[in-house]
Amino acid sequence: MSGTRRRGAALFLAGALAYAPYQCGKAPERSLREETPGEALYGLAQKMKADGDDQGYRTTLRYIVARYPSSRYAAAARIDLGTDAADTGGP
Repeated sequence: MSGTRRRGAALFLAGALAYAPYQCGKAPERSLREETPGEALYGLAQKMKADGDDQGYRTTLRYIVARYPSSRYAAAARIDLGTDAADTGGP
């Protein structure tokens, strides 16, 4: 490769890098974090409970436990299901 071609390639590369998008290592803001499916469903279950929809509440909690068993929300759902069963005397 001749000196002129090398210089041209180097200028092209430098120009391309100058216009490349800059990405910093800064972590995204916490408020921009997306909910996990378990978190969203658990929130929905809590809304159903507040609205008096006990069947929807319990069905949603059972779904969280079945679909996302290792989620921290599944652990909370198991506790809620156990607490409600103890309060009402049924499953």
